[in-house]
Amino acid sequence: MADRAIGECEFLIEDCLAQIEMLDAQIGAWEFVDREGALARARLLDQSPDRGLLYGMSVGVKDIIDVAGMPTGCGSPIYAGNIAKQDAGCVAFAKVAGAVVIGKTATTELAATHPARTLNPQNIEHTPGGSSSGSAAAVAAGMVRIAFGTQTAGSVIRPAAYCGVVGFKPTFGLVSRTGVKVQSETLDTVGVFTRTVDDAALWFAAMIGAAATPLQNFGKGPLRILIVSNLMEHADVDMSVAVAEAAEALTSAGLSVRETRLPAIFDAAQVDQRIVQLAEMARFYATEHQQHRHLLSNELAATLDEGAAIPADIYQAAMARTEVARKQAAQLFVDADILLMPSATGAAPRGLASTGDPVFNRLASILHLPAINLPVYRSKKRMPLGLQLIGANLQDEKLLSAAKRLIDILRSNTHD
Repeated sequence: MADRAIGECEFLIEDCLAQIEMLDAQIGAWEFVDREGALARARLLDQSPDRGLLYGMSVGVKDIIDVAGMPTGCGSPIYAGNIAKQDAGCVAFAKVAGAVVIGKTATTELAATHPARTLNPQNIEHTPGGSSSGSAAAVAAGMVRIAFGTQTAGSVIRPAAYCGVVGFKPTFGLVSRTGVKVQSETLDTVGVFTRTVDDAALWFAAMIGAAATPLQNFGKGPLRILIVSNLMEHADVDMSVAVAEAAEALTSAGLSVRETRLPAIFDAAQVDQRIVQLAEMARFYATEHQQHRHLLSNELAATLDEGAAIPADIYQAAMARTEVARKQAAQLFVDADILLMPSATGAAPRGLASTGDPVFNRLASILHLPAINLPVYRSKKRMPLGLQLIGANLQDEKLLSAAKRLIDILRSNTHD
């Protein structure tokens, strides 16, 4: 009897599964892989006439996001054996669009700062970042084409930068959080890791139920780029050089590039981001904190203690200042189309004890603005350096179009 013909989707999924089998024992990007379920889904898609936006694409899902029939462990022994009964809203949209969910990717403990076991595929002696460590690593290692993450402070943009992939955080609230373990009602945003800006755009269209259109160069005139100098004292030499080189390349390409320091209200907003995150984390993780403290790391227990100790008036004042900052953020885009700043202080730090500093990520998170990491440059030690673009509220498609244009310009001017 002749061998059964293998369809395109099944072939692609088998390739992903082979990559996982070959690499993940070392990288540790996955908590659960549904090999047979993924192959069965791929075979069905090969027989289907429907072609959704994510048709046949392999997908990893951060392990705080529910996938029906799969464990949602949240990186904590508290949730050992917890099996999701239904798909999170974002996962349901991906499946409708034709995606094939491979399994669940590793996250830090309750999506906080205590590291997962995941290593950075670029160099296993360096952190992959967090909290979406497994998703970033899985995409970087070619184990999956797309992976879901979430961002509260910097958990999409920073690991994307460290692992050398595209990471996209949409405008707050545009992507469903139903079925996601919430850490902060005010901040949590579902995002994505991909290897191209085009795939990030397809994912976003699928998430909001929009029709996909090819990314075009934004506008007919010069794209106005505003380089944010706030916090640059936190950037290391390699990152500072990368920002300067990017500014020169974009200017040479005919774009309007200028540098500015944002008003003090935005510096205050970044401080308030931490207050809001810690206070809401203590609220949403009250059960874990109070009833399962013995199962928490000392690091997370101390963080929750800190959050619980924030007085109500301090939290409320931070929320009030943040609301003012969000309204004023619209003024930043009157004379600029895109803000540019580092995605991280530099390349991924050596060692696995920390997932890195989110200092450059807090602004977009607290202001609810869309942001994307562009993996273009590398440090002197050949580790990825990410540049972050931030767009105006609800201007996600504009940001993605600009990102496509900018990454093409910047890559054509590098010798990497």
